[in-house]
Formats: sequence, C-alpha cells, structure tokens
Amino acid sequence: MIRFDLTNASAWNHRSGLARVSVRLREELGSAAEPWTWAEGSAPLQAEDWLFTTELFSERERPGIRAFLERPPCRIAALFHDAIPLKLPHVTWPASVARHPEYMKLLSRFDRVWAVSAASREDLLGFWAWQGVARPPPVEVLPLGADANRGVGRGSGARAQSAMCSLVTVGILEPRKNQELLLDAAEALWRDGLPFELHVAGRTNPYFGKPIAARLHAMKARWPGLQYHPDADDRAVAQLLAGARAAVFPTIAEGCGLPLLESLWAGVPCVCSDLPVLLENASGGGCLAVPVGDQRAWETALGLILTDDSLHGRLVREAASRSLPTWSQAARILEEALR
Repeated sequence: MIRFDLTNASAWNHRSGLARVSVRLREELGSAAEPWTWAEGSAPLQAEDWLFTTELFSERERPGIRAFLERPPCRIAALFHDAIPLKLPHVTWPASVARHPEYMKLLSRFDRVWAVSAASREDLLGFWAWQGVARPPPVEVLPLGADANRGVGRGSGARAQSAMCSLVTVGILEPRKNQELLLDAAEALWRDGLPFELHVAGRTNPYFGKPIAARLHAMKARWPGLQYHPDADDRAVAQLLAGARAAVFPTIAEGCGLPLLESLWAGVPCVCSDLPVLLENASGGGCLAVPVGDQRAWETALGLILTDDSLHGRLVREAASRSLPTWSQAARILEEALR
C-alpha cells in the first residue's frame, strides 16, 4: 500500500504549485493510496508499504525524522520540487531558506526520488555530489499534469475572448515571479497607445510581495486595463484564461512551471522566460520564449502576441495539437513504481 503523506496539506488554503501537486496526485491515485500524517495516531507503517511524500520537512518541523530515516519501517519515496531557496535565498521565504539544505540532504536517504523537471533533478544530484553523498538513490523525472482540475476537458477554458485583447499572469506576487518587469513592459506599451488588458492573479508573498501589490493598486488608477485578482481560485483563473489572448510568465526561477502547462491545456498560448526549466515544456510548441529580465525584449514579444494574428494563430494551433501530460499519467507512473 502507498501511504501518502498529508502532514502539512490539511493546513493549506492556497493554490501554490506544491499544494496543487499534492492534491492532484492524491486524487488520481485514489484507492491505491491511503492518507498518512507524521503524527501520533497515524496508521502503523508496514515493511511492505511505501511512504510517499511531496512535502518539505526538517528535524525541527518533524522531530524524530532523522532517526526515522536511519532505520525506516518501510520503503520511502519523495517528490523533489526545486532548489530555489539555495539558489535565490534573497527572495525566498526565510523558513524555506533555513529548512532546504537539511531537507535536500535527508532526501539522499530515501529509496526513490522523483523530480518535477530535468533541471530540478540536476540541481538535486549536484547538491548531493557537493555534499559527498556516496550512494544516492535513483532520481527520475515525473512529468506533472497539465490538466488543472479533475474532469476538465482539454481546451475547455479557451477561445471566448472579449473585444479587447487580454493577457493573464498567474503566480504569487514576489520578485521571483518578476511581475515588476511585466508591469514595466505593459506600462510602456500602454504609453505607446496599444489597448489591452493585463490580469494579474495571485496572492501576495508576505515577506517580499507587498511593494508589488502596492504598485499594482497605484497603477490601476492610471491604467484601467490593469486588473488585480488576489483571491482568484481555480474557477476564477479558468475564466480569466477563457478570455485571454495569451498567458505570460516572466519568472526568473521555477521548479517546473505548472501555470504554463495549465495554460497550454486550456488552449492559451504562452509568453515565458527562456529558462531551461520552462523550455522543457515550452519548446514543444504554443509558446514564445523571451530572454530572462530583458524588458525591451518583453515589450517586443508582448506587442507581437497582441497584434500579430498570424503569429498568435500559429501558437494557438501548436498549443491545441501538442501532447501534454496529465495527472492521471503521473499517478500511474507512481503506482506502477511503488508496488
């Protein structure tokens, strides 16, 4: 039996990538997995079980986990998301920065590990090599699902565009997501007289996001095409994508980039940073990759996606025709491996 770790999941009330991964994999595994928590009263683990976790942890958060991993009562597997707290500590939650080195080292004691992208896999293997881990467990890439919601069909969110072209960006407000560059580019295009709407959807990072939220509110008074959706749930995001000309992601770091996959599933072309991790999915079609942090390049790319119907039509066709991974497929990979 697969025991699915939900220790932290019960307290989540947001749609972050980590939360979405946990929820969708648990849904698709169905009866093949049973919930389990790191707390007294949880079902005892048997030698034939697999304990599978998508969560982050440390000895401070889960007292006794080091001893547990020294002599685990069952086989253990994990999903690794990213090494961003190590690579960009200045724009990462302090708790994550403090936890992450220990978390990544503890993963070396697992029997199996999956990474959410090839880039994340290389980061984890590189960290273990730097730490001198002699016999690391096998690490494979688990393609995450593009179908955001259970039962939502392919392309169901697209092609109901309003009269004015709109762009949508989805992600927590923080420097890593680089909404500041997007606002700079949008403001330059509005000053040049290009009419369009920009919809920004995402909660605010309490450590780093407040200045971005303040700028959004200030800009709305000058540019009525700018709309901010701080409490957008899955349904609201789907509605925004339904009217979108394109989804835009100027991020400077990602573990996988689920919103890009989910936008393509809805049939919406994407304009994204040319990060290697995003190119793993963007290079398959339907996306326009732009140099990271290059405002002039972003102004040009957004202008093209808004005005060049030939380019836009090609990207729409590419998005609609390409093969995209599903959460059901991801769950089957895990189920077959954890037998």
